[in-house]
Amino acid sequence: MKLKRLFILTLLIAGVATHAYAQFGVPNLVKYDKRRFHFGFTLGYNLFDYRITSKPDLAEYDSLMLTHTRAMSGFSLGIVTNLNLGKYFDLRFIPGLSFGDRYVDYTIRYADGTEIVTPKNVESVYLDLPILFKYKSSRMLNNIRAYVVAGGQYTFDMISAKKRKAPDNGEVVLKLNPHDVQAQVGVGFDFYCTYFKFTTELKMSFGFLNMLVPEENMYATSVTGLHAKNLQISFIFE
Repeated sequence: MKLKRLFILTLLIAGVATHAYAQFGVPNLVKYDKRRFHFGFTLGYNLFDYRITSKPDLAEYDSLMLTHTRAMSGFSLGIVTNLNLGKYFDLRFIPGLSFGDRYVDYTIRYADGTEIVTPKNVESVYLDLPILFKYKSSRMLNNIRAYVVAGGQYTFDMISAKKRKAPDNGEVVLKLNPHDVQAQVGVGFDFYCTYFKFTTELKMSFGFLNMLVPEENMYATSVTGLHAKNLQISFIFE
């Protein structure tokens, strides 16, 4: 966790320094926006979570009192391909890998009255294939653009727990489908530097598919829906 915080802090400091440098002076990269294609790479910090829907009445489960999710951090790497559609519009394809995990917590009350939270960890490595439309403003202060993005992505969990076997100790594994389709929306700022363009972006993803694999155990049957919900902060170099 300390390494992740140091990584994020370093990128933020770099972003602020780049921002300050790009604001002033003559316009940088004056021919950049006339090019048909741009390429680059992206580094991201993610918060992975689920939108969970439980059964309205858990009374049929003698010991289960509450279910909820717990967001966890991760990171992502991607390759940027940008198609210039005009003065204010771009089409972006950013395939990449995202690494992270999530927790689904079950609060269980035992016969002696004690309540214990039982976590089910879901580790994932996602192959992300997003296609996004970007609407950008005119340049401000010579070297800054604001923009919004919207689109969708297909994502595949390469270490999905769908086929994972339960450990020898009899612990129940929460199994999820590896495939998902997500809507994405975000905002960001482009900073035109002397030799490259640096971008900071905040983006949300919302999954359409129910990820939970139905099984005959309390942890699966008590939940009727489990949909992905992710927050991503990206630092893009083009």
